[in-house]
Formats: sequence, structure tokens, C-alpha cells
Amino acid sequence: MPDLLIELFSEEIPARMQAGAREALKKRVTDGLVEAGLTYAAAQAFSTPRRLVLAVDGLTARSPDLREERKGPKVDAPEKALEGFLRSTGLTRDQLEARDTKKGQVWFAVIDKPGRPAAEIVAEVLEATIRNFPWPKSMRWGTGSLRWVRPLHSILCILSDENGAEIVPMDVDGIRAGDTTRGHRFMAPDPFSVVSFEDYAAKLKRAKVVLDQDERAEHIWHAATNAAFASGLEVVEDKGLLTEVAGLVEWPVVLMGKIGEAFLDLPPEVLQTSMKEHQKFFSVRDPKTGRIVRFVTVANRETPDDGETILHGNGKVLAARLSDAAFFWGNDLKIAQDGMEEWLDSLSHVTFQSELGSQALRIDRIATLAREIAPMVGADPDLAEQAARVAKADLASEMVYEFPELQGIMGRYYAQAAGLPAEVAEACEMHYKPLGPADDLPQAPVSVAVALADKLDTLAGFWAIDEKPTGSKDPFALRRAALGIIRIILEHDLRIGLERLIDMQLLTHVLALNLDTAEERDRFFLEHLVDEIARHGVFGAAFHAVIDKLTHKDEPVEIEEGTWLARLRKSLPEMSDDLLAFFHDRLKVHLRGAGIRHDVIDACLAMPQADDLRLLVKRAEALNAALATEDGENLVQGFKRANNILSQAEEKDGVEYRFGADVKFAEDATETALFAALDGADAAIAPALQAEDFTAAMAAMASLRAPIDAFFEAVQINTDNDIVRRNRLNLLYRIRETCLRVADLTRIEG
Repeated sequence: MPDLLIELFSEEIPARMQAGAREALKKRVTDGLVEAGLTYAAAQAFSTPRRLVLAVDGLTARSPDLREERKGPKVDAPEKALEGFLRSTGLTRDQLEARDTKKGQVWFAVIDKPGRPAAEIVAEVLEATIRNFPWPKSMRWGTGSLRWVRPLHSILCILSDENGAEIVPMDVDGIRAGDTTRGHRFMAPDPFSVVSFEDYAAKLKRAKVVLDQDERAEHIWHAATNAAFASGLEVVEDKGLLTEVAGLVEWPVVLMGKIGEAFLDLPPEVLQTSMKEHQKFFSVRDPKTGRIVRFVTVANRETPDDGETILHGNGKVLAARLSDAAFFWGNDLKIAQDGMEEWLDSLSHVTFQSELGSQALRIDRIATLAREIAPMVGADPDLAEQAARVAKADLASEMVYEFPELQGIMGRYYAQAAGLPAEVAEACEMHYKPLGPADDLPQAPVSVAVALADKLDTLAGFWAIDEKPTGSKDPFALRRAALGIIRIILEHDLRIGLERLIDMQLLTHVLALNLDTAEERDRFFLEHLVDEIARHGVFGAAFHAVIDKLTHKDEPVEIEEGTWLARLRKSLPEMSDDLLAFFHDRLKVHLRGAGIRHDVIDACLAMPQADDLRLLVKRAEALNAALATEDGENLVQGFKRANNILSQAEEKDGVEYRFGADVKFAEDATETALFAALDGADAAIAPALQAEDFTAAMAAMASLRAPIDAFFEAVQINTDNDIVRRNRLNLLYRIRETCLRVADLTRIEG
């Protein structure tokens, strides 16, 4: 079996595109070979800045011979039907066979497809791959029609076995496949031929090209950390930058340089970001002070002066870049020390979203909500509001304008420079977090309050304007915001009723969107409504409370159908329910990752206080654990049996069997025992639920398994004695209600 080697040699491929290109080359070529009837043992793809490479081991030498039998029309079918069959098979009438079948004589075509040599198939598959390659961006050059990420110079394509190497004959827009390639652009530019992948990789390395991208990355990191260690320093880890730099060089040469003394007092994050974004430098830190004091750059060639000229040139460019950063830092500090008022005023002219207004309006909403949330998380309300009002001030700074990824981080520095409390400065940085499932959470209470307020206001705002995530599209990262709220609540064990906060913030946004067109009486009503929700609870109750309050104070308030307030009374609860359901959907994903069954989550979502996520998760964890036991699983089956019999009887009789189960009508010992077991379970479940001890409540419920099993084994529910039958059906109702107090077991599958 031959081995296949493909190299597509071009001008520099952007580092960010190389991983995707490797996967696309491997998938498209191997899929094409398999579809054409070839098999292979293994395949691996590689990339350097100037080449994409695929090595396929153990390829079959040719595709197999195939014979296909195809049934056609009847012998006496119309001529047009026969002509269509002949066209589909590529045969003539004299090549068909007439065979007897149950339906009479039918034409059959026997089509022989001889196998093809691997070289022929490879040529077809590779040409199709090259012409339809999924580059994110591509270009044409010269007068040809071929598109590639950068001009394609040559194609190496050989099949090799123990007898030697064979060039696969193919031509793509005048680029003829061969067995030659080139080494490093500067250190070994001459062409050379190869006869196998092993020969190719060895000769490339002698020609100053490290083919394997992982090997290049490992070499860079090893050399950089060794150089830093020798000076008592450490390299700041950055896996993304390491992957990118490994895609920029074919022969990595690691060099460490010094940062000018004038720039060492810049915040470490500024130095690190500037060097990474502008120069692709690694930062080198002094572990004793935490300051960034040196940089590591990776050259693409060896030089007679061991990189001194390269370091000198890079140092000059870096000094120019850091001079800009130092200028921004100096200007920003002056504004911060004056209290940041200039930035806060300017945010009234910065649009957050066209319908949701400016950043200044957003800050007002977040500050009000953060003050509301603060007592729930153990934060000082005044500090929470103060932190929310300055947390986004750095968005107007020159440093964040230059490096948007530093928002929050710079906010902390500027809050410190303004002399604000430490809790406020920390909240400026941490309120954005978490930015992903593995990101750190805000820890201090003030930071938690502002983080929750920021995310909840964003979600409520986009729900108010009906800009919700659809499918895989989530341009405003609303799923991430919801998951961030969930993580903060669960990992800090917070007891927060989301429904009231959702209602309050949705109403705040609806007010902002509609107050200009609302009548004076409506505005007065709505302002009372916001206050009522903030003090007492959810929208529906607050709405009626305001009506009652205003009715007793002045003339009766009537909400006429079709008016703005009537539409609000209907639409806001729907929006609120939908946003809460969005949280529940994110929570399901989060809990499934923790091993909790989806039907368990649904069973707990159906219970009261489903907007208290910590309480909901405690209930789900207890139910999940109970169902993992034999008693718990069997109890569900007993519950479902009782529920099904009861539901069928109620439907048949047209009555509800909800009251009157009395032990004096029990005819069997198991029946009497079940009454006693239900009394005992009720007595245990009630205080357990009151104490939110769901584990104890589930245990009490699971204790019913044996008496329920024994009851169903011993008695017939639908007996001929109407009194006994009614009593037993009422007893089934007690089983159902006792179990449903803990979770909605009707939603448990199986």
C-alpha cells in the first residue's frame, strides 16, 4: 500500500487561519478518497507559514472493481421509459438483459465499474479540494482564475512505496504537481526533491524548517522559559499568543530583550497588552515585584550577531508603541484624579444600543438595580451604587479606546487614582466577570452586586426590545450574561428571587421606551408601579396594589382594554416569564454538565419559587440523588401507577377524588399500613420543606415505596364495593399529593 504526501506551497498563510486550513485539507482529501473507494490507515496534517501538508499512510493502490445490477422498465413499456433508463445507465439496448419476474419480463442493466488507480483518484480529489478550499478570505493573482489565501507557488504530490516514489500527474491553473519543495525563505531557499514523508520532514529540518506546528510551539516555550529562568524571571503564560507565534515562523529563534526604564512603571496589563497586540511579544515578569521588565520575541531566522540587530530594531519599535501607551496613561490619570467626571459626562454621548439609549442612561439603571440587589448579597447599598456609577467610566478613557480588552482592568487603576474605596475599585474590574464558563467570579459583595445588576439590566433591555438570541446567533452575548448570573448565584450560595428583579428591570426599560408617548396619568401610574415592585414583589401583585392605592386616594382608576396600560398588563408578564424561562434553559445546560438529569430539572422547575435558583438546585440535587436509589426509582413507578388509576377514574366518573380517605374503611392490613405511612411521611415532609431540607423530604417520600408496593400487590382499587372503591381512590389522591409536595414526579421519565 502506498503512502501519499501532499504539500501546497504558497506565500505566507495568516497564523489565525492555519488550524482551520489543516483540518479542512485533511477532511476534504480523506473524505474524497474514501468516497471514491480508497481506504487508508492514518492521516495527519501540518502547517507552516508557507505550506499546508497532508501525509496519508497505507492508502490502497486502486479502488475495487464494482458490479451493479439495476432494474428497469418492463419489456413492453413505452419507448420513452426505456430511453430514460438507457440514459441513466449509459448503456445501449443490446446491453440490457430481459428477465422474467412475477410482473412479467423486465429489463435489467448490469453495469461493471472497473477500479481506478490511486493516482488518478488523488489527482481528482486534490484538484477539487484546491479549487473549493474554504479559506475565510482568498485572492486571485496574475491572469488565472484560481483563488487561494495567498499566491500558490507549487504543489508537491507523490505516492511512495517500497519501489520508490511516483508523482501524481495533475495540473491546477498551470501549476503542475511535482516532487520538489523549498526550505527556509532566507537560510535554505534552494529546491530539493523528496521520495517519502520521512525523507520530506528530515530534509525540511536540514533546510531550517520545523514542519510540526506543535513542535515549534514547544520549542518556543521551552527556550523562552529557560532564558527567563536564567535571569530569575518568568514568562507570562499566553497559550493563544504561543499558537499564533508558532504560526508566524518556520525556524523559531527565541530572543529576550529589555524594556526601557521609562516604561517600567506602566501597569503590567498595559505593557503585556501593548506588546502582545502590536508586536506579538511575550511578557517577562519579575516574580518578586509582579512588574513586566523584559520581553521575548521570536525571530524567523538565525543571524551572525545572534539576534542583536533584530532585538535593537524591535526595541526601537516597542519604545515608540510604549511611548503612546505612556502618553495615554498620563492623560487618563489626570482625569481620574479629578474624579472621572469628564468621562462620566461624555458617556451621555456614547450609544450603548440604538433603542436602549446611551451608556449614561445604562449606568443610571445599573446603579439603581445594584442598590436594590446589595442587601441580598451582603453589600453596602451606598458602595454598590457608587461602584455602579463609575464602573464603566474607563470606557471613555484613551487607554481603553486603544485597547478595549483592558476595560475594567483600567477602571480599577483609575478608581484607585481617584481615591475611591477599595471595594469600588475592585468592582470596576470584576463586574464584567465571568466572561466564560471557566472565568473567575467576582468575590467581594459590592462586585457581586454590580456584576448581577449589569448582566440583568442587559438581559432585560434586550428582552424589552425583543432582541433575543436565535439559534446559534447571540451577538450581544446574552447567553453568557445569563450563565454568568447563574454561576454567581450558585457558587456564592445566594438566595435571590429573580422574578421580582426581572419585573422591575423590564418595567424600567418599558418605561424608558414609552414614557414620551404615555399620557400624564399613565406616567404617574407607572412611577408608582416601579416603586411598588421594588418594595413588595412581582409585577402582577404590584399592578393591582397600585390600582387599589390610587383608587382609595383619588377617583377610581380604570384600565380600559386597548390602552397602553392594558397592553402593558398583558405583555410584561409574558416578557418576564420568557426571560425567566431563558434563565431556566441556561440552568438546565449548567446542571446537565453536573450530571443532573433533564427530567429531574423539569420536575423541580414546576414547583413554587422556581426563580430562586439556589433553592431550585438544592431540590434538584436531592431528587437526583433519591432517584439514583432503588427505593426512589420504584417510588416513582408507584406514584405513576397511583396517578394513572386516579386520573382514569376521575375522567370516567366525572368527579374529583380529593377528600374523604378514612382508615375506618380499610379492608386490608396493607391499606391500614399505607394510611399510617402517609401520616408519617406528611409529618416528616412538612417541616423538612419548611427548613428547605430537601434531602430529608426526599427520604421521607422514598420511605413510602414499600407500603405503596404492598398496597398495590394486595388490593384491587376498582372493587365492586363503591364505598371501598371511593375510599381507595381518595387514598391514591393522598399518595399523589404527598409526592407532589416535594417535586412534580409526573415529569420524571421511565
